Amino acid sequence: MIKIKTEKEIELMAEAGQILAKVMKQVSLMVKPGITTKELDETAEALILSYGAKSSFKGHEGFPATLCTSVNEELVHCIPSDRKLKEGDIISLDGGAHYKGYHSDMAITLPVGKVSPEVQRLIWVTRKALKRGIKKTRPGVTFGDIGNTIQRYIESQGYGVVRDLCGHGIGENLHEEPEVANYGKRRSGDVVKEGMVFCIEPMVAIGDYNIKRARDGYGYQTKDGSLSAHFEHTIAVIKQGVKVLTEIQGGLS
Repeated sequence: MIKIKTEKEIELMAEAGQILAKVMKQVSLMVKPGITTKELDETAEALILSYGAKSSFKGHEGFPATLCTSVNEELVHCIPSDRKLKEGDIISLDGGAHYKGYHSDMAITLPVGKVSPEVQRLIWVTRKALKRGIKKTRPGVTFGDIGNTIQRYIESQGYGVVRDLCGHGIGENLHEEPEVANYGKRRSGDVVKEGMVFCIEPMVAIGDYNIKRARDGYGYQTKDGSLSAHFEHTIAVIKQGVKVLTEIQGGLS
């Protein structure tokens, strides 16, 4: 059952979302050749705690860190380590903040130093796919409509849409109903209603969309080793359309 949130609950989730957005913006500024993914994670944890919040990820289903740090062919949920980022790498940062009983969740993909035009395009397309999915969302459309919008755009750009992982509802629990796929058929699935809060998170591969377990045994990576990107926002459905809870006004998007 998809839970409908009250205005007060959405306000609290917006607070959690703003904390997370600020943390992710600060951590993103640290991404450069030579830094370790563990350093990024330690900074994210300290910042979240400094805002009076807790990590949504640390301890969730045994995950040992605050951030998921996925590099190059790694797609999602990879554990931070002593691995140093190199010039030309691509890294996805995925984090969550738990504040006043409610969760927020977001992800961004960043270039490390100077990257190839192909990598720049992958990041740009994935970010735009998220924006298109958000723009499509409003009361009365279906989740199939949202997934179809994302899928058609990504595939029109020649990339693969990951099918084995998806977005999700969010609230008092990090993962709630519904599942929010990045592909689908128009007019299929549940109807989007005012008060729903969920995460849209396109996951895109330059090559084939099939995935497998990553080397750390926890995360996932592309099966063919191709580069991948991931963007995510927590959004609330309101009468006028949507409110992006993990976006700083005029900032990270």
